[in-house]
Amino acid sequence: MSGPLSGVKVLDLTSVLLGPYATQIMGDLGADVIKIEAPAGDTTRQTGAARNPGMASLFMSANRNKRSLVLDLKQEQAQQALWRLIDTADVFVHAIRPKAIKRLGFGPADVLVRNPRIVYAGVHGFREDGPYGNRPAYDDIIQAGCGLSALMHRYTGRPMYTPMVTADKTCGITTAYAIMAALIHRERTGEGQAVEVPMLEVMTSFLLADHAYGAVFDPPVEPMGYPRVLAQDRRPYQTADDKYIALLAYTDAQWGRLFAAVGREELLEDPRFCNLSARTANAQAIYAIAAEIIKEKTLAEWLTIAEKAELPHMPVNAFEDLPEDPHLKETGFFERHEHPTEGSLMYPGVPTYYSATPGGIRRTPPRLGEHSWEVLAEAGLSENEIRAAMRE
Repeated sequence: MSGPLSGVKVLDLTSVLLGPYATQIMGDLGADVIKIEAPAGDTTRQTGAARNPGMASLFMSANRNKRSLVLDLKQEQAQQALWRLIDTADVFVHAIRPKAIKRLGFGPADVLVRNPRIVYAGVHGFREDGPYGNRPAYDDIIQAGCGLSALMHRYTGRPMYTPMVTADKTCGITTAYAIMAALIHRERTGEGQAVEVPMLEVMTSFLLADHAYGAVFDPPVEPMGYPRVLAQDRRPYQTADDKYIALLAYTDAQWGRLFAAVGREELLEDPRFCNLSARTANAQAIYAIAAEIIKEKTLAEWLTIAEKAELPHMPVNAFEDLPEDPHLKETGFFERHEHPTEGSLMYPGVPTYYSATPGGIRRTPPRLGEHSWEVLAEAGLSENEIRAAMRE
């Protein structure tokens, strides 16, 4: 398989989830991703369920389609080996704090002088030139700083983190597209550049795409916060047989079909619900009515009604239901692969589809340092240089 990024070489100095998720996306699309790890390895190698030490579940979920190279960048010979790799790389991506990466000698100016065509991506908690620029950050810290924890407070009654690593994964996707945009510029002009992905700024932008609301205008015409998604009854609805369905009418036509299906056409004449603007302002009221309506029929009845009326709907899937979901099963989304030491693995496949250059899972996650010798030999290092870089 040759994806759209086939031929792109990525030097990945990231760890945990944000950076590895970004580079896994690139690997899925065909890039040659070289994961450069410290001798102890990525910390996620020890995070979660495992069959063998160093190959825990969180690592396995974000590091397919990569080769692992171990370099102790505190050592001169390892640094020299990395410079040799930089000479022929297309992308250099790290998640090291700005001052620390510059102390190592691999800041953006240094790397771009050595290879002016490279795309240099730094993933930081905060934009470097701001007062928080060199602070450490993790997903939880950014959720608090960008307003997401306060949003959960507004919705649940107390400040909370979302029950998934929302900031890391969102910023990981942003990192992947930012790098790919810079690669397009490089292909057009021959010019590499430094790209910075600051988590606080990315997540603030992400949150305010809907929740800026009336504060888009200056001065604000309404408070911040999108009423429709803040409505307490915007949730999966309980059915008569104590099951749950997600059913969303959004347009005038969809609400009309829903109300007609249950004999409540008069509700569309209610001035609170007669158009999209009115329903947005009265979201809690209309969702509360919808919740009562849904309780009157079973899940099976609602699935039939929604399908016939062409209403957006889905039953509520648990994690364990996903591999058996009829649509995901029919499209072959989940894939099984054999790992040489970890046995059978099940993965969600590449979620984007390409008619000419499909991506795919070419490599299962690497063992620590599995490809060290191979990668350094490809970079032209002699046997003695490789041994020195690896401190053998």
